[in-house]
Amino acid sequence: MHEILHIIGHSIIDSIKLIPFLFITYLLMEYLEHHSKDIAEKILKKSGQFGALIGSALGLIPQCGFSSAAAGFYSARVISLGTLVAVFLSTSDEMLPILISNKAAPSLIFKILLIKFIIALVCGALIDIILKLIYKKKSINQEIKIEEFCEREDCHCHHGIIKPAIVHTLKVGGFILLVTLMLNLLIHFIGEENIASIILNKPILANILSAIVGMIPNCASSVMVTELFTAGVLSSGAMLSGLLINSGVALAVLFRTNSPKKNTLKIMLLLLIISIASGIIIDLTPIGQWLVN
Repeated sequence: MHEILHIIGHSIIDSIKLIPFLFITYLLMEYLEHHSKDIAEKILKKSGQFGALIGSALGLIPQCGFSSAAAGFYSARVISLGTLVAVFLSTSDEMLPILISNKAAPSLIFKILLIKFIIALVCGALIDIILKLIYKKKSINQEIKIEEFCEREDCHCHHGIIKPAIVHTLKVGGFILLVTLMLNLLIHFIGEENIASIILNKPILANILSAIVGMIPNCASSVMVTELFTAGVLSSGAMLSGLLINSGVALAVLFRTNSPKKNTLKIMLLLLIISIASGIIIDLTPIGQWLVN
């Protein structure tokens, strides 16, 4: 019972840490909706040129606040799909603190961050370029704008900007708390050792399973993947498969806020394919050895 209470308390603390990021995100979105409806379109156009670069750089900052914010902005179609993917791929949540606490070499940390940045930038930019080519002869009409997103979330936008932002934050924050609690309990009862025994000495399977674990919208997933790598259970590629797709709780935020859900599932599948493919390529090329040497 004591362990269960500890898990509940830890889940609450993890969720509370995201509240400021969520509130600031929704407050800014409410401001855009109330004071300048054209700003969203301007940001969207600029993100087509620089979104992947900016998103890849912001994602490297060791926390998942930016990825959660990006999920909210994409749900309102303020940023492009390429920008969202770039942020998600470069985000590593708890990776950096875990590597530092395990006294990993600074060169190793730099190489991991560099590879994640390059993959995020290339993939994000390519996605935006491909979508632009596909729709270049069409008039791109955004299906969801900030004001429509706000109405869909039932936040009563006509009551200023602070109250709707608080409503958004509490709704999404509550959802994150529920998901975090369920996943922490699951990980507690299964155990990291059992997961390690499944993926040990199975290279391709390790990439796939690591990516699946990385999809878990919780800081525990990035901790687990990083710890297994530092313990020698995961290869460089398998580690990156898990950390590329890991974006903290941002996937949960995206699933909660984005519509239609079919679009969210496609994004998750895209991220999964990119992460697994990148990890396998790294393991099959000299890049994997370069990382650890």
